[in-house]
Amino acid sequence: MLYNVVVNEWGETTYVPTALGNGLLAAVIMVLLLAAVAFAKLHLRRGQMRAWQSGAGDSSGRAGLLTLRQLVFCAMAVALGTVLSNIKLFHFPTGGSVTLLSMLVICLPGYFFGLGAGLMTGLAHGVLQLLIDPYVLFPMQLVMDYLLAFGALGLSGLFANAKNGLMKGYLVAVLGRYVFVVLSGCIFFGAYAWEGWGVLPYSLVYNGIYIFAEAAVSVAVMLLPPVKSAVARIRRAAL
Repeated sequence: MLYNVVVNEWGETTYVPTALGNGLLAAVIMVLLLAAVAFAKLHLRRGQMRAWQSGAGDSSGRAGLLTLRQLVFCAMAVALGTVLSNIKLFHFPTGGSVTLLSMLVICLPGYFFGLGAGLMTGLAHGVLQLLIDPYVLFPMQLVMDYLLAFGALGLSGLFANAKNGLMKGYLVAVLGRYVFVVLSGCIFFGAYAWEGWGVLPYSLVYNGIYIFAEAAVSVAVMLLPPVKSAVARIRRAAL
């Protein structure tokens, strides 16, 4: 049995992983991290090939030597992002919180290693959230809240090679997560809409409060010169 059916304190029927289910989730996290490494190597190999073709580098295959380093960076991002997600600056009683830069940390692998690695790392983070703090009412709600919403943070990889790529990628990633949590709010949590509010406006405002509050804090932090320098040094170390 992979899950138990539990009635929580609000009278909701929820699904909680068993020990076997948690073991399976842990295995899925490892597979996703290994997939992130594979995508990262592909991204780096393409970058080296472009550099070689332009005469600015070589295609000596150094990317093949970086597997452990990439795995460590992706795993550390997931672990640190999870720790920071539990440091809540503000928390809604019915779910949703402003955390200490957890979304920014999960966006870093995409910025370092490209879109594929970013998506896999975001998914791994979502699965870990499901493992340690599950709140599942419906199977599709699990997919939307834990897989699609957190996986969307990997969209930061769209701007891995762009100027100001971290800022652009972070904003797109946050918008991606916002879209999925708004849809989830409309489909699965409309009964919690404030009195006099429609389901869509409620979901837009409710989820926007904590998503964009954390985004504003993260953007302010990213604009600090010491933070820019630190991220640049970490990226050089990762590559």
